[in-house]
Amino acid sequence: MMRFKEKVHEIIFEADTREGKLFDVCLLVVITLSLVLVMLESVEEINAIYDRIFNVLEWVFTFVFLLEYFLRIYSVKKPTGYIFSFFGIVDLLSILPVFLGLFIVGGHSFMIIRSLRLLRVFRVFKLVRFLGEARQISQALSASKAKIIVFLGFILTVVVILGTVMYIVETPESGFTSIPISIYWAIVTLTTVGYGDIAPQSVLGQVIASVVMILGYAVIAVPTGIVTNEIIQFKPKKSLSTQVCPSCCEEGHDSDAVFCKYCSEKL
Repeated sequence: MMRFKEKVHEIIFEADTREGKLFDVCLLVVITLSLVLVMLESVEEINAIYDRIFNVLEWVFTFVFLLEYFLRIYSVKKPTGYIFSFFGIVDLLSILPVFLGLFIVGGHSFMIIRSLRLLRVFRVFKLVRFLGEARQISQALSASKAKIIVFLGFILTVVVILGTVMYIVETPESGFTSIPISIYWAIVTLTTVGYGDIAPQSVLGQVIASVVMILGYAVIAVPTGIVTNEIIQFKPKKSLSTQVCPSCCEEGHDSDAVFCKYCSEKL
């Protein structure tokens, strides 16, 4: 029985074996087809013709994902490690929308969450080095979060001040009918989006708007510089494998690792 459980874990969680890779490739195909189905259902002309077929396929895909979900729980030594992991939560959320649609109109559209499951493509096709790059960016963002929070606090103060100034300078006829609306304009202008739904008419207002637009480039440049500096200081680690710990379900182990670096379980 234990041997069967280990085999199921190897096929479902690992991509190093032929069976494991075949399983993951088939799973990615099913996920992609289910996403295409959700998109086609949103087109009224197509859904009106194939509504019954779509409903059948929807439940077929859900059954496949439900079976896979329970097999994953069955094959790990500590089910809670998988259930509360990132992919465990995503796997559950990819199943629930179908049942949610029975009670809430349009609830099944949340099945688009299944697109997150396509992240497994990095592990399946031996693109583990990209996981290392992703971890590098993640650690850089984590290391620079304090600086970014301070910067965002400064930007928030700036848009509040500039929005208030524009409310004073401009007239309600220009669209600046309140301070919150003016702050909304400042945010849109500072982020260089510029919807054009509100625009200053006075010369002074246009001068202030020009200053806000120029400041918009700093909004892009400063956080980029902060994160880039952290990435440069990041020291690359050993190459990673596709192994998943059978106990805690953590990934990202070194290619020569024998034991899990998170819970010490043998890989």
